[in-house]
Amino acid sequence: LVSPLAPFGARLTDAIAQHGPLCVGIDPHPGLLDAWRLPSSVEGLRTFALRCVEAFAGHVAVVKPQAAFFESYGSAGIAVLERVIAGFRDSGTLVLVDAKRGDIGSTMDAYARAFLADGAPLAGDAVTLSPYLGFGSLEPAVRLAGETGRGVFVLAATSNPEGPTVQRALLAHTVPAERSRTVAQAVVDAAAERNLGLHPLGGIGVVIGATLDRLDLDISALNGPILAPGFGAQGGTVDRLRALFGPTLPGVLPSSSRDVLRHGPRVVDLRDAALRVRDALANGG
Repeated sequence: LVSPLAPFGARLTDAIAQHGPLCVGIDPHPGLLDAWRLPSSVEGLRTFALRCVEAFAGHVAVVKPQAAFFESYGSAGIAVLERVIAGFRDSGTLVLVDAKRGDIGSTMDAYARAFLADGAPLAGDAVTLSPYLGFGSLEPAVRLAGETGRGVFVLAATSNPEGPTVQRALLAHTVPAERSRTVAQAVVDAAAERNLGLHPLGGIGVVIGATLDRLDLDISALNGPILAPGFGAQGGTVDRLRALFGPTLPGVLPSSSRDVLRHGPRVVDLRDAALRVRDALANGG
């Protein structure tokens, strides 16, 4: 069977052209539920999540529900996540499920089917993946994403303080040229290899924090999208994005969660906040 979806890179390019370069995180953090005067329960989770659907569907390019906040409520919370994903379907807003899955063999194959297969209740338009069992271990997801017109965003250089201990480590290869290549660069290079020749963008993106002090990566050959979390409340700015990504900025998708969600619980206020951030990005500040 042929998937009904066009390739993810093309769909993302169209969504950004229509709605601007912004990914809004949907993070039902207990502190945000409390700020919205909602209980830390499945009922509060459902109200929070569905207001986000109403506020953002058809108004921003991408939303990014954080799976952990739904999973923490068990099967009922996962059912809410399924409703969120379904709520954005056909709205013009793409869903990136932030699940950060990574494993090997048949387990990775099962994760791939859960988040990338046609008809899977948890399948949005893309999913985040962790490559730290080796980029090659992600092959079941990379392959299925290509078959179904979905995308993956692979962690490369995250902004958490623990990240550099792994991501900036040098590869332990005997080839002299490899001695100066970091793990993060190897992730970017592996993504670039799979995006080679695809137009307008390949479907294998990488995650690079918007709050990094410096990039230390060659992303010139990536030919894929870059998810840049940490924009807004965590300190990422338009100037920081320019300093980090330079001429590749059109392929960068800044992600903002708290800076938008703190304006709830009213749908109109959430939407207005998202549109202000979107316009600031589009207008360069």
